[in-house]
Amino acid sequence: MKGSNKFKGRRHQAYVSIFGTTQVHLRNPWIISWWSAAFPGLGHLLLSKYLRGFLLFIWEVYINYQAHVNLAILYSFTGSLEQAKEVIDIRWMLLYIPTYIFAIWDSYRSTVDLNHQYLLATREDADIKIFQISAMEINYLDKRNPMISAIWSFLMPGAGQIYIHRIITASFIMTWWIMLVYYSKLLPAIHYSFLGEFAKAKDIISWHWLLNIPSVYGFALYDAYVNTVENNKLYDWEQALFLKKNYQNKSFELPCENKKDVGEAMHIICTFEYSNYLELAISTMEMQGIKKEDILAIPMDKRNSSRRFFDSIHHSDGLSLLDLSSILGTIFMLLGSIYGFILKWGPIVWGLIGLLVGGFLGLLIRLLISKNKSYRQRNKKSTEVVLIIKCEEKKLELVKDILWENYALGVAKLDLADKVGNIQI
Repeated sequence: MKGSNKFKGRRHQAYVSIFGTTQVHLRNPWIISWWSAAFPGLGHLLLSKYLRGFLLFIWEVYINYQAHVNLAILYSFTGSLEQAKEVIDIRWMLLYIPTYIFAIWDSYRSTVDLNHQYLLATREDADIKIFQISAMEINYLDKRNPMISAIWSFLMPGAGQIYIHRIITASFIMTWWIMLVYYSKLLPAIHYSFLGEFAKAKDIISWHWLLNIPSVYGFALYDAYVNTVENNKLYDWEQALFLKKNYQNKSFELPCENKKDVGEAMHIICTFEYSNYLELAISTMEMQGIKKEDILAIPMDKRNSSRRFFDSIHHSDGLSLLDLSSILGTIFMLLGSIYGFILKWGPIVWGLIGLLVGGFLGLLIRLLISKNKSYRQRNKKSTEVVLIIKCEEKKLELVKDILWENYALGVAKLDLADKVGNIQI
């Protein structure tokens, strides 16, 4: 029927499918273009431009291999400039340069354009479908812990993306991670390095394939973390929109609005975070006879507070301290792998040292810049939604039990029977 599509709109902030949640949100163009410089295609994958990202990524792997770019980088950084000149294949190198520059430029341009589209989409506030089910898979908007995503990606690149149901990105990262690990002979090199046989580790490792690993590894960790943060923010936005449209009825009688009813109806005030438990509490109360018109939901605007050290399932400011950490971790890991070929401990150990040093240095610099010293507040829960429920006195305890069972942050009964009024908790 014409005009019956509830989700009709010119622009949408997100699209939820069985393969994952694709969304637009504000990004730093320089961060995106840096990932394209680290490995063409990665910046576009961050933007969810999968086809373009896959094409540029595969192009980088193939042309880089044919031109021997990684070997030239290795020899150049270790001072063997003549070997770098000899190993490079000019036929492929001249083909490599224009597309490499294009990948950086296009990712920057696309980020700026998508930021504009996001701003327009937020002003439209078009609904999105948050639940998808099919014979193969189920996907839905939910909140996840960004640090859990990062940890799983740290242990196995791609696992963090599976945790937040980014199936397309996860499949791509895992496939290429397996190929890079296999062709670089990374696992045997790790084995010999931990046994202290560094010479064997150097001999067995494939120099070209190893230098691809830091960029892909750092990207997998960063992508999982950032997209978890943005998914949580999208969940908050969608639930706030749902509450405003469905639980801000004009007929709701505020306390003392109708003085004749004072003492006849009870009002309960409670506070929640954005979560599934909030909607479970509302739906349970409706099943127990509380009318939809007797529930008022007030999503709260968030105060711009000082930067927190890590985003969590309860809080994210979208300006992750892992931006610089992941970038420096990737750079130092690459440098550690390069110079590890001429240092005693080998490329594996020095690559890991570079990852840790770069990651810590990035966090330290970010910390100093943001001047964030409020660590004690980072796990504190805050009120995000206020509910006011009008009910009969006989249902008072039932409603309070429902609210507490669904993890309300606070519950109070508003008693206006006397002239002054008082609140009973």
